[in-house]
Amino acid sequence: MNNPNKSVYLVTGAAGFIGYHLSKRLLEQGAKVVGVDNLNDYYDVTLKETRLSSLQIHNNFTFIQADISDKRKVESIFVEYRPHVVVNLAAQAGVRYSIENPDVYMQSNVIGFYNILEACRHYPVDHLIYASSSSVYGANKKVPFEETDSVDQQISLYAATKKSNELTAYTYSHLYGIPTTGLRFFTVYGPWGRPDMSYYIFANKYFAGEPIKIYNNGDFEHDLYRDFIYIDDLIEGIVRVIPRIPNSRVPHDLFNIGNNNPQKLMEFITMLEKALSNTLGRDVEFLKEYEPVKPGDLPETYASTERLHKEVGFKPEKSIEEGLQHFADWYVEYHNLR
Repeated sequence: MNNPNKSVYLVTGAAGFIGYHLSKRLLEQGAKVVGVDNLNDYYDVTLKETRLSSLQIHNNFTFIQADISDKRKVESIFVEYRPHVVVNLAAQAGVRYSIENPDVYMQSNVIGFYNILEACRHYPVDHLIYASSSSVYGANKKVPFEETDSVDQQISLYAATKKSNELTAYTYSHLYGIPTTGLRFFTVYGPWGRPDMSYYIFANKYFAGEPIKIYNNGDFEHDLYRDFIYIDDLIEGIVRVIPRIPNSRVPHDLFNIGNNNPQKLMEFITMLEKALSNTLGRDVEFLKEYEPVKPGDLPETYASTERLHKEVGFKPEKSIEEGLQHFADWYVEYHNLR
């Protein structure tokens, strides 16, 4: 691979939660980053624009407002900037939203990713890294989830589009020799996070004086479990994968990127209450309403990270207590709630 400081990195979804943090990390390392984002209104566009403004202070950052489902636009970006490394993070996120608005998932996650693969085919890159999801494990009951597990039982359209990405990426690697790595992200949290994520919603509800809705039927004995990974840990994992070019006969690889430490939802909520209490200097307790489990939600996510650790030495470092404290401090400051 080329010298990282001379390589051109194309990051799609650059104004998103993960895309922003990755772009920031690469820029701080001296890399040239071309960021692409359509700035859609799935959640607060102001948050995306604020993330973007902090990237635009770097001379090595170029931003292009575009949708990856526009094939001609994607091709023109590759023609003009000739990226060495592509990190495709642009996607319509959200399991529940995919049940209500399937069209946008097919457009962005399937057609958009196909356009990225086609561009990498015609304008070869050193490495294409793309975001998959823990959702592909679907109805699997064996934990922790391992990359070799069967992933043929999707329970949401979002998960199906991510599984489609993995299949299509493998095919393009096989046919055209594109070095490609898929990363199955588990639940990512932290400062500058997505407002549609549960921890952000809980904070919003508290300050609005409204109850939070907990989709576990109030069954604490059989509570939902989530494998939460702090954003800085996730970015470290991605950065370590970038120079690891797959060199097998079909140059495609897949890795879980999670925390290998699932957390009960109710315990997570208690830790968030404590973090906000620390930030505000007063006791915080959420009003709670218990609802049935939502269609498409997994009862448990639990990442085996052994393979990623073996290949690139990645091991998450941030405890959930620390990570939530960083989020609470950022949230209160960003929303001017002191």
